[in-house]
Amino acid sequence: MIPSRLTPRMPLHLSRLVAIALGLSLATPCLAQAPLATASTAEDKPDIDLYALMSGTCRTAKVDGREFPCKTVAFFHSEKGRAHFTVALDDPADESHIIAFSGINGRRSLQNVYELPIDRMLLNSKYRPKVDGIPVPAAQSSSGVCRQVGNFAMLKVTSVTCSAKDDTGRAYELQFVSDGTPITLRRVRQTMTNTEHDPYQ
Repeated sequence: MIPSRLTPRMPLHLSRLVAIALGLSLATPCLAQAPLATASTAEDKPDIDLYALMSGTCRTAKVDGREFPCKTVAFFHSEKGRAHFTVALDDPADESHIIAFSGINGRRSLQNVYELPIDRMLLNSKYRPKVDGIPVPAAQSSSGVCRQVGNFAMLKVTSVTCSAKDDTGRAYELQFVSDGTPITLRRVRQTMTNTEHDPYQ
């Protein structure tokens, strides 16, 4: 499959709208699948405090072996330290097909390398229930890791690679390469972010 470039497929202003929609969907309560089906907790209701929208090429975006082009790749960070690498897939059969590699305790292992251990996948589609008109993603217990090369503070991201497998055996993969355009960084709200988990610090 020919790698999909994000920018030509979607104008920047539309990409920003998609990013906002992605953030709103992540900010709503996750209707979890077993074994995450528990009472709602503060962790399951993340308050997105910043996001980064990236421009470049998805060399690989796979869901259970099926490859898709990408519309948008974005990073979201919540007040409580949970982070998501979110991918809007270009799926002709589902305009709401979105996956997010989600985890906590992300760390900068090197000066320009940020690693996020993945403990769940957030899966969205047109078939998901809606809250206030926005599809609510299902949370699936998973294990894996995302690795971002670049310097967020300098608005530069070189690449993002993610690999995860959920507890049903489905595999998810992302290989994103920047086109060199500075990332769009937005702080959604001014908070005392926990710098231990903040990749921008």
